[in-house]
Amino acid sequence: MKIENHLLVASSGSPVSQQLTNKTSGLFQSALPDTVVIHYTAGRDAKSSVRTLTDPKIKASAHLVIGRDDSITQLVPFDTVAWHAGKSRWNDRTGLNTYSIGIEIDNAGRLDRQADEYLSWFKKSYPATEVFRGTHRNESEPTYWHRYTARQIEIVERVVRLLVDTYGIKLILGHEEISPGRKIDPGPAFPLDKLRNDILYADREAEEPETFAAPKQDKPHATVTAYQLNVRSEPSASSDLVMEPLTKGEQVEILERQGQWCRVKIEKGWVSGKYLTIKNEIT
Repeated sequence: MKIENHLLVASSGSPVSQQLTNKTSGLFQSALPDTVVIHYTAGRDAKSSVRTLTDPKIKASAHLVIGRDDSITQLVPFDTVAWHAGKSRWNDRTGLNTYSIGIEIDNAGRLDRQADEYLSWFKKSYPATEVFRGTHRNESEPTYWHRYTARQIEIVERVVRLLVDTYGIKLILGHEEISPGRKIDPGPAFPLDKLRNDILYADREAEEPETFAAPKQDKPHATVTAYQLNVRSEPSASSDLVMEPLTKGEQVEILERQGQWCRVKIEKGWVSGKYLTIKNEIT
């Protein structure tokens, strides 16, 4: 694939399916977009989602829709602001539409288990082979979700890599991260952390040596491996946040461990040990 005139073009040289909508807010400002936001459609199929996102009566649009049949439909050119983020915030930014490209993935979202059935909000039943059980990043208990296809994940990765190369994308976010409490997509069935770490950081880590000196240690230290790692008041995913998240590559001192949780020395708080690489641990 490649991008020509801000439109996605297939390897054969022909454009991907286009159903361009005028539900936009004009061109991005200079040096933008610099962010990609990943969504799921919560719809029955890609065709119905494209109809919804191009319906002039509905105040929503996106740049791409990725179908379960490997289809890609472009609705808005990549140099133009679409209406996918809604009320949103990331660090000091609000209204992420004006900073980001929105990718919608055909997926029903959260499913409700009733006896041996897994039902979407629109009451379609899905087989167990299409069901993923996992805990949402903003929740503490596992629930059921519509599984993404391997090809969808592969296509999203290829498209995002192309967007990074073309527009210098610096952030890859989920709707659930910029609108927590209001949105839950793309949900735990989509490997969002792996996607952005692989695309934004893997090559950089392979090419760039570490520039910090390892501290002299009498207590174990660790390096944050997650893109962002929440710091909580107690060793629980439901406890209060005590400060801004730690970011990938930061070093912390381990003061105490409880199961998979680590109390760390920063302003002191609890983080999930799954996202730390711990050095010189004392046992």
